Amino acid sequence: MDRNSSASSPPVDSPTAATSPAARDGAGSTPSGDRPNLNLAALHEAVAAAVPERECLVWRHRRLSWSQVAARTRRLANVLRDAGLGVHRPFSALAGWESGQDHLAIYLHNGNEYLEAMLGAFKARVAPVNINYRYVAEELSYVLGDAGARGIVFHSRFAPVLAEVLPGLNPVALLLQVPDESGHDLLTGAQWYEESLAAASPELPDELVAAWSGNDLYILYTGGTTGMPKGVLWRQADFAAAALGVRVESPDAAAAAAPRVKLRTLPCAPFMHGAAHWNALSAWVAGGTVVIQSEVTKLDPVDIWSTAANERVTALQIVGDAFARPLLDELSANRDRYDLSSLRHLLTGGAILSPANKAAFIELLPGVTLVDVLGSSESGRQGMVQGVASVFDPSPTARVLSEELDRVLSPGDPTAGWLAMSGPVPRGYLGDPAKSARSFPVVEGVQYSVPGDRALWLADGAVELLGRDSVTINSGGEKIFAEEVEQAVKSHPSVADAVVVGRPSQRWGQEVVAVVQLRPDRQRDDAALLEEAGRHIARYKLPKEFVYVERVVRSPSGKTDYRWAREAAGPGKT
Repeated sequence: MDRNSSASSPPVDSPTAATSPAARDGAGSTPSGDRPNLNLAALHEAVAAAVPERECLVWRHRRLSWSQVAARTRRLANVLRDAGLGVHRPFSALAGWESGQDHLAIYLHNGNEYLEAMLGAFKARVAPVNINYRYVAEELSYVLGDAGARGIVFHSRFAPVLAEVLPGLNPVALLLQVPDESGHDLLTGAQWYEESLAAASPELPDELVAAWSGNDLYILYTGGTTGMPKGVLWRQADFAAAALGVRVESPDAAAAAAPRVKLRTLPCAPFMHGAAHWNALSAWVAGGTVVIQSEVTKLDPVDIWSTAANERVTALQIVGDAFARPLLDELSANRDRYDLSSLRHLLTGGAILSPANKAAFIELLPGVTLVDVLGSSESGRQGMVQGVASVFDPSPTARVLSEELDRVLSPGDPTAGWLAMSGPVPRGYLGDPAKSARSFPVVEGVQYSVPGDRALWLADGAVELLGRDSVTINSGGEKIFAEEVEQAVKSHPSVADAVVVGRPSQRWGQEVVAVVQLRPDRQRDDAALLEEAGRHIARYKLPKEFVYVERVVRSPSGKTDYRWAREAAGPGKT
């Protein structure tokens, strides 16, 4: 349940969401009767037929056309089918937390293979599963086991960790290895990715294509920054509408619109993060081009701005402040080095982008529209805001529910509630009926997705996001939202990054602690940080202590690691 965990779509110049609430069946699915053919494989094939020679994917020396990506992903689908992967239980027989399809784990850095693996899986009616490439063996074993992965696509650099966990898993039917700079040999039992594609047919059986359905699953594993990772199950038809913003009625309609699209998007975040691959998939659904920066193992601002300039991208996707600060530092120092005249939109989602950094982007990129998208793995797109504002314009199906989850609040209600979505929402969490029931409750006869964000519904209809309930601090009987304090601390120009956590306290129950990374050549000054933070939040919310670290630890996608931050804050005083 990660705030903004996957919300950097739809892209600019693509079909956008225009979805009304739909009735839900007893299994927790959202029938999209008006869009029954919104299957991602079918959409990609239709667009490929309409714009076969347009660039579909650009990465390093690879410039793959739509017809080439279509053929490569068909080949991969046949590789998966030949290994026995596919559908084994009909959708009608499944509860909302069950999958009747095999799952393909994608254990890769960004590159053409990542998106090909997702799309090839969809074409084989296999559900791809995103894997965090920073996991140690124990974490990797948990996720692969929880997902029941029957196939794994992985980069060579991850072969040693994968070899360590494979003996403890149920038998895996297919291992596809992608070579990289590590130079590791082929893992025992694995096949080289390119060799497997070359040996497979580029044509799919007619009966497979005819079986593609909006009921086929899309699965997104949450980041696990506040708890164990969980697999969120979406019907593809619902995912396309709620998360990708698709409003077309059919693949034919998508194909008809594609020739007019001029979109070239660069998702900066790792594709293992929903915000990045949602942005890429929504660009593809529209007929656009996905561009990938050259350096994919770390955040390299020079590479990102150079790629954006050289490839004439029109949209750039980032993940909050963790991406913004390095990019802003490079752009402010070397603005004349980059021709960004093609850039039209800067999209952010997945983590908070502070007002100060929003203002800096707007100043450095005149004429570029900054779009902050609010959403989560469990909800799709819940709202958005342009410019430096901090309140969100909610999506048509967004609501704020009471704290007791027994009623829908009205705009202007002073009570803080739960941000929720109706309409097309996920079916549940893979293998977990109890958590599915808690996160997807029925309120006043309507089923909602409640990812765990607290919010106020303002009188003008806007939504003010307060923060995640899972990281709320109860200090002296007052509820304090960590994200609100983080933004206040980060407003000081000496602060490069900050994470706020609660620490046990005999006096307060919990006390607010800020774990701070300073900008280079800045000195520690608790009094100055308190004074600046006090301009933005009430005094009872101010940190009781500042703990300074060389670097705030975040995931590669920019997500906050609150477990690390609690350790960094220490045990507190007794």
